[in-house]
Amino acid sequence: MHEVLQDLATEVRSKNAGPFWVTLEVFLRDEAAYAVAADPGFLDGEVVARLYGVAAAGVRIFRVPSLNVVKISFPRPVAQGSLRDRDIHAGQHHVPLALLPLPA
Repeated sequence: MHEVLQDLATEVRSKNAGPFWVTLEVFLRDEAAYAVAADPGFLDGEVVARLYGVAAAGVRIFRVPSLNVVKISFPRPVAQGSLRDRDIHAGQHHVPLALLPLPA
């Protein structure tokens, strides 16, 4: 039984998209998993904003059905390499998204 988003994915990762943006990518196992993850009723800007403490208006979600991929970008809370930056490569930002509970 699938309980969190990572259970539907082959990979969930995050990376820098320049010094001011983070990109998250969810590579889904198949079309059925993609249908769940790409559903705007499940994953939208409000959900991402809540998970990462960012403004929903700044969240960009790209759904790529031909690849079974959902890509999310949002402004970094602090600039890359700044004094308060705790993850300079944004390599750990994917964890809250990967652990997002699936709909019942």
